[in-house]
Amino acid sequence: MKKFALHLLALLCALSCAEAGSSAIPDGYVIGFYNVENLFDAAHDKGKNDYDFLPDGANGWTAERYARKRENIASVIRAMKEENGAWHTLLGLAEVENDQVLEDLLQEPSVAEAGYEYVHFEGPDRRGIDCALLYRPQEFTLLEKRSIPYDFDSPGIRFEMTRDEMRNFRTRDVLMVRGKIAGEMVAVFVAHLPSRKGEKAEETRARGAEIIHENALALMQKHPGIKIVVMGDMNDDPEDRSQTEYLHAKATKEETGAADFYSPFISTLRRGIGTLTYRGDWNLFDIILVNQALADAPAGSLHIVPCVAGKYDGCVFKKPFMTQQEGKYKGSPKRTFSGETFLDGYSDHYPTYIVISNK
Repeated sequence: MKKFALHLLALLCALSCAEAGSSAIPDGYVIGFYNVENLFDAAHDKGKNDYDFLPDGANGWTAERYARKRENIASVIRAMKEENGAWHTLLGLAEVENDQVLEDLLQEPSVAEAGYEYVHFEGPDRRGIDCALLYRPQEFTLLEKRSIPYDFDSPGIRFEMTRDEMRNFRTRDVLMVRGKIAGEMVAVFVAHLPSRKGEKAEETRARGAEIIHENALALMQKHPGIKIVVMGDMNDDPEDRSQTEYLHAKATKEETGAADFYSPFISTLRRGIGTLTYRGDWNLFDIILVNQALADAPAGSLHIVPCVAGKYDGCVFKKPFMTQQEGKYKGSPKRTFSGETFLDGYSDHYPTYIVISNK
């Protein structure tokens, strides 16, 4: 029975990819997210625990391996452009080390013609991984950028942590970027919520989602009618508590109120489609949500539209070249390493995307 279920899941994923492959987006704006899994350069950054990603480190992270990593990530971005018929207008990234890796990535021949610029702030994560946003200035006019730090100032969450544990806690900041697309104001939050490791991790992810929600509500109050996109590696599935209770995620547009977010990836996961595997099971941590102003907009203004014509509002980009084709992890995203073995892969996550349009 278990083998049958796994075969059925694989068939469902294959069908979803075939459907995504039929899409083309000439009149829309593609907005995506990609956890690029440890995009480190091969030099030490002072104050960061990046020692595994040095030539003499555990991963033997040479300039040649770093170059292959950049080429691989760029090839995925290019493949998404070829499939959709358009570059991403906005592409959020997680697990980037610094400005240099972003500059190097954007100089890769397969993506250089897109003309991307980026937003990135150095954050407090001990390994030195941050979130970033790539944007095309031809389509997105940058107005504001902020790095939002993590805190424990929750009105309702009780943390089973000592003061010292709270003081020593380090995680990624949330990136907020505000600008205009087609003359309309749009804000994007890019997040990489705290790890699932440890007994106290659920509360820290809940607080991360709550911080995003608090800041989104403040933006909506300051800029009435603003269109908001939240994206990130949430380290939770779309129906987990951090999403539904603290980010107020709803499965349908009809359920989405003024303080809620429409989460199209709830239905994606319900169809058996994920972005990463753990012990043979699929999860969908790479989530994109939109506020009511984008979910239910009047005609002629920006609104979310199906990324697969007439079907789904949330898409996972999965192709055979990005997927492990043999061995223990066959069918999973082809990652850079298995243990300390270099696989010359892409990421342990598949990217996700949505489409918005004013047509």
